[in-house]
Amino acid sequence: MTDANPGAPDLPADVSALTYEEARDELVQVVARLEAGSEPLESSLALWERGEALAARCQQWLDGARERLAAAQAASSATAGADLSEAEEDDA
Repeated sequence: MTDANPGAPDLPADVSALTYEEARDELVQVVARLEAGSEPLESSLALWERGEALAARCQQWLDGARERLAAAQAASSATAGADLSEAEEDDA
């Protein structure tokens, strides 16, 4: 996946380098800490911001996967259409 996404938010470098699984797992930990409610306000705000960045990174990966899947499906459909056209010409 490429990070060249013009509509993507600017993410901290360490978050931008995470795989989908790494970002998701850390996001789960952040949510658990926030839900526990034991963090002071300043720490909670920092965790919230980190969680937002992690969620955005996960979304980047998911969007990239959707784009790759759509491209693969389009290529497959084009190939299938070309094969069908060739078969019809052979039958004629």
